[in-house]
Amino acid sequence: MTNKKAAHFMYPELDENFRMERLKPRDGIIRMVLDTDTFNEIDDQFALSHALLSPERLRLEAVYAAPFFNDLSNGPKDGMEKSYDEIVHILTRLQRMREGIVFRGSESYLPGAHTPVDSPAARDLVAKALAMPDDEPLYVAAIGAITNVASAILLEPSIIRKIVVIWLGGHALSWRDTKEFNLVQDIHAARVILDSGVPSVLIPCAGVASHLITSLPEIERYVRGKGEIGDFLAERYEGCSGDHFGYSRVIWDLSAVAYLLDPSYVPTDFVHSPLLTDQVTWSVDYGRHFIRCANGVNRDAIFKDLFHKLEEHAQGTR
Repeated sequence: MTNKKAAHFMYPELDENFRMERLKPRDGIIRMVLDTDTFNEIDDQFALSHALLSPERLRLEAVYAAPFFNDLSNGPKDGMEKSYDEIVHILTRLQRMREGIVFRGSESYLPGAHTPVDSPAARDLVAKALAMPDDEPLYVAAIGAITNVASAILLEPSIIRKIVVIWLGGHALSWRDTKEFNLVQDIHAARVILDSGVPSVLIPCAGVASHLITSLPEIERYVRGKGEIGDFLAERYEGCSGDHFGYSRVIWDLSAVAYLLDPSYVPTDFVHSPLLTDQVTWSVDYGRHFIRCANGVNRDAIFKDLFHKLEEHAQGTR
């Protein structure tokens, strides 16, 4: 059965030309926030570091701790708190810690289709979005369960005029299902993003971001020894497996930051916003609004950019 409860009446109606204009690449420095379940895996740490090391393009105004629940947490709230601590740890290592940049997010997932979970992160996103000038969007890069972002939209639906959401979630639209970790944790929140009409860039995991693979020898060569943050990232990578012989690992979350750095790193197509069915599969409705959906990643260009910036940072701190 396909979900048909989009409830568009809740949200401002955006003109399709306005939405398409919002989704055009922009030159110069762009303002962004990052929503991340940073302790869930090792890839969020790479993505956050990449964003912080890219001031020539990204003005990172806030980092939001997202909830997660797996073997590394005893529930969404614990996952969010551990992510908050990991964010602080990374900012401290990069000497970027300052008051009012890190915010705790949702302690639970959305309990219903239109019920937000209030949090400092959601409130900060609302405030920052509303403060943006009309001709400049706030970019929201989300690399975990999208509860915080959906909650902000439900708290203040008018912010869909002010933001562009880049979300790593679900699998490729051709996949047999879309039971991916970020999406399946909070299906209600995923539907808010897909149904609200907010200008969005969807980066699927399997079939797209899954090409962002690296190995310990590459990490040892280009990451370890590149300052405190390089050593930290290398330690996190080495600790992700007890056997690195012939082993590689995908660093999915680099994709969302990479898209903002240079859209050619993550090529996209315009597609109708997919419907998320009750069976957690994608369905198509050609009457729905357009979003951008990634169809690939330039794996080498993304890692080269990160490795160069780690090297430059290390040289600048010697």
